[in-house]
Amino acid sequence: MRANDPGEPFGQRYEGERHDWDIKKLHILRTLRDRGTVTATAEALLMTPSAVSQQLTNLAKQLGVPLLEADGRRVRLTDAAHLVLRHAEAVFAQLERADAELAGYLRGEAGRVRVGAFSTAVPALVVPAVLRLRRSHPGLEVRVREAEAAEAYELLSAGSVDLALSLAAHAPSARDPRFTVVPLLADPLDVALPAGHPLASSPGLRLADLAGEPWIFGGSGPWSQITTAACEAAGFVPEQAHSAAGWTAILAMVSAGMGVALVPRLAAARREGVVMRELGADRPYRHVVAAVRRGAEGGAGVGRVLSALREVSPTPPLP
Repeated sequence: MRANDPGEPFGQRYEGERHDWDIKKLHILRTLRDRGTVTATAEALLMTPSAVSQQLTNLAKQLGVPLLEADGRRVRLTDAAHLVLRHAEAVFAQLERADAELAGYLRGEAGRVRVGAFSTAVPALVVPAVLRLRRSHPGLEVRVREAEAAEAYELLSAGSVDLALSLAAHAPSARDPRFTVVPLLADPLDVALPAGHPLASSPGLRLADLAGEPWIFGGSGPWSQITTAACEAAGFVPEQAHSAAGWTAILAMVSAGMGVALVPRLAAARREGVVMRELGADRPYRHVVAAVRRGAEGGAGVGRVLSALREVSPTPPLP
């Protein structure tokens, strides 16, 4: 494509001319959209802010449209930039599919899949899946990175992991063009009671029966939201007597008679002085999902890891 002659308006093009679509620069633009600032984009991509600005300026010249506009001391994407990214997402997805197919062709049964997973999913799901894959596909290497449920999508978007295990409460919208989200299992929530509690052996225990109890759960984060949502669905707002995020601390306080707590079955561990009870008709669940970058779900390695995770999941997702 020939350059504009001196004196021509910036971005003027001629019939039949094609735009220059630079994948690297488009990735920078997409990262700016996701991170919000040039500085955050530079940090995510291990670049300098000036390099980010220069690359985006060059992309705007190549495409012949303004991509950024001033917004106070920051910048924001123009409508043209959002239009470009809508089409670029399809390109990124197709490149993921191409990478997945090429990897399957070149490596066959071998390869590496990087998995990001929240803490309770690692021993309950990821480790059993890895052990199964060692027997069935010994050439497939799985690398595990523990990450908070909400952080998993940042790692996936940045390319730091290939598959993320998270909670449905933190999953992006099904309309998000970056990810494919696969329901993995419905993890029942049991209630932890002190061994001497009057309801510890009560038949047909329901969550609503515990409305007047002191509760133990985190002050913020996913588990706080899951606990309060489950109790509110049962018709009451839980009184938070104590705040803790780790299961060791929570179960220690339950054992001491300081309150009751909901515990996901994946995280349940026997502890002296604690009785774990299944709940009745109003049994709550937390929903675990797996996510990959859209287009990568067809990759042989990622597909095998997903299959292994489904096989070791103790309970299937609810319909």
